[in-house]
Formats: sequence, structure tokens, C-alpha cells
Amino acid sequence: MAGHRICLWFDREAQAAAQFYAATFPDSGVQAVHRSPVDLPHLAAGDVITVDFTVLGIPCMGLNGGPAFAQSEAFSFQVATETQAETDHYWNAIIGNGGTPSACGWCKDRWGVNWQITPRVLTEATTAGGAVAERAFAAMMTMGKIDIAAIEAAVRG
Repeated sequence: MAGHRICLWFDREAQAAAQFYAATFPDSGVQAVHRSPVDLPHLAAGDVITVDFTVLGIPCMGLNGGPAFAQSEAFSFQVATETQAETDHYWNAIIGNGGTPSACGWCKDRWGVNWQITPRVLTEATTAGGAVAERAFAAMMTMGKIDIAAIEAAVRG
């Protein structure tokens, strides 16, 4: 894979993460696995050093850079969902694979990468302005995984 892409830093599990993303999200896949040609402080020659993959059509490279840097909430993938079943599917896939839940539709996968599982109805409501946005925000602030029916009820008032 050549060209523009996002680089995600992993300690040593870039390939496992890329395979999980490919199995979980549509328009995702692993394109190439590259091995280190030399011994490095954190990898032996022949260990996986980079993985070229896509997540939701977004070109990415996973770099097994060692433990020096960790993921943070400063970067997240936002997954737009249409239904509660789709929202539940992605949320449960991430949490069920060693991830952790957070607030307002956010969760973290087992590698520390952050995800926003965001129903379109929530985005539409929070960007509508006025009382609708205020009610949607208030409802969202009480949630971990987003409950579409509760957001729709908040929009109606």
C-alpha cells in the first residue's frame, strides 16, 4: 500500500489488531505484513514491523514501535451506525474482545485504540441546534453505549 494513510503505533500487536478490524468492520482488510530486516531494541529480525490495512475504507499502517507511546483519546475512529443492532454489534465486538466501555458512545479496544460508535440519529440531533440539541446532549451524557430509542425520545421532548 502506498500513499496517504494513518499510522497507528502499537507495542507489538499491529497484525492482531489489523486482523480484528478486518473481521469486524465492513470495507476493511489486511493488505500486507512487513517484517523487520534487522534486529531492533524491541523486535528481532523477521518480526512483524508494519502492517498495511484499511478500516472502514480508511488506509492505515500499524507500526510495532514498542512500548514508548500509548494510544489516547486524542485519536479515535468514529463509526456511524444506522440501527441499534448495528450499534450493539460494533460496541459488543470491541468490548467483547478485551476492550473497555467509556461514556457517550466511546469505547477502547484491547490495543488502546479509541472508537466512537455513533448512531446517525445522535449526530443529527446534536447538530440540529436549539432545544433538540440540548435534549440530545443531555441524554447522551448519561450513556455508555448509545441507546437510539432514548435519543429519539429526547429529540421528541
